[in-house]
Amino acid sequence: MVAEKIKHLREQQGLTQAELSKRLGITRSSVNAWEMGISVPSTQYLVALADLFRVSTDYLLGVERSAVMDLSGLTQRDTELVYALVEHLRAKNSGEG
Repeated sequence: MVAEKIKHLREQQGLTQAELSKRLGITRSSVNAWEMGISVPSTQYLVALADLFRVSTDYLLGVERSAVMDLSGLTQRDTELVYALVEHLRAKNSGEG
């Protein structure tokens, strides 16, 4: 599960394994091993990955099903609009909207 999430988030960011490894200061083969499920990142790298991808470590570990969105720097009105959009999409996807 961690392997799939790392690969998905990396691809979502448009990063290659080499680019991700450079940002983390590790080898590309380490990133490949994580994505293949051969090994798992240490706590240090789980925190770094969570920070880089703007998700929680719980999300990476599969402890929770939701991602965390950083809303810092947004105005109160912007934050309200983001929440309204999320609620609209939830209603739409549940067939209510």
